[in-house]
Amino acid sequence: MKPKIYITRKIPQVIYDQFTEIADVRMWEEAEIPVPREILLQEVRAIDGLLCLLTETIDEEVIRQATKLKIISNMAVGFNNIDVSFAKKQGVIVTNTPGVLTETTADLTFALMMATARRIVEASDYLRNGEWKTWSPMQLTGRDIYGATLGIIGMGRIGQALARRAKGFKMNILYYNRARKLEVEKELGIEYCDFETLLRRSDFVSLLLPYSSEVHHLIGENEFKLMKETAILINTARGGIVDETALYHALKNGELWAAGLDVFESEPIDLESPLLSLPNVVTLPHIGSASEATRLKMAEIAANNIIQVLKGGQPLTPVKIK
Repeated sequence: MKPKIYITRKIPQVIYDQFTEIADVRMWEEAEIPVPREILLQEVRAIDGLLCLLTETIDEEVIRQATKLKIISNMAVGFNNIDVSFAKKQGVIVTNTPGVLTETTADLTFALMMATARRIVEASDYLRNGEWKTWSPMQLTGRDIYGATLGIIGMGRIGQALARRAKGFKMNILYYNRARKLEVEKELGIEYCDFETLLRRSDFVSLLLPYSSEVHHLIGENEFKLMKETAILINTARGGIVDETALYHALKNGELWAAGLDVFESEPIDLESPLLSLPNVVTLPHIGSASEATRLKMAEIAANNIIQVLKGGQPLTPVKIK
């Protein structure tokens, strides 16, 4: 009897076809709508492999329902949507897709820096709304990136890729990380400093660290008071790292100059969120890894992890926890 696989979102046909060669496959056919919770709970009951996205909460309830489950393959770098500890207790392997989206996410992060600093979205709307009547010296003036100080919180693969881009703009680069990385400092010519010093000195603060309960609302009211009034916050990591209420007040009250956000505490963000009313916030719908090549590669890795395990082998990119 073939093993059974469930896929929680429509994936490229070429990836789907790889699965059908070795397994019976069912898939939620919607590309834009997450699988409803009640359907997910039904579908997992007899499966051996699950391919899911960050939009699905794979908690103890789901894992208990899936009594035959061998592997949960998350098509993402993050895995805070999965109860990894309980999966491990149940003997279920959890995998993710690290590395593949490094350069694409770094590109998007730098694009957000440029868009916020030079008020690109605001200026485009200004033109389209018929407000551009003449040229004036201080019209839509922004902030310089070239030669500015960039503070990176989280010096993993993406943080290092962002630093390489920033070097091309002659930026002064600070970083804060749980563990100091002396080889990276030497290679990239960057400076390690403590968390508060980074916030005080940086013109741009980029969040590129994994989400966990330990960093929930790492950036909040107190942190915004430490930052320069001319500073720009960029978040392409996870929404829960930033206290969005505190961010709104900091931006509204002039304690922070601008923010570029690709992620939010609740996704999709409520259209009534006060953040969306501010002209100095650039918002994106979690597209950090959204290049065609990167998303296809993510799907390939997620699929290959399941295929390897169901064939009796080892996963390519297992999530390791203590």
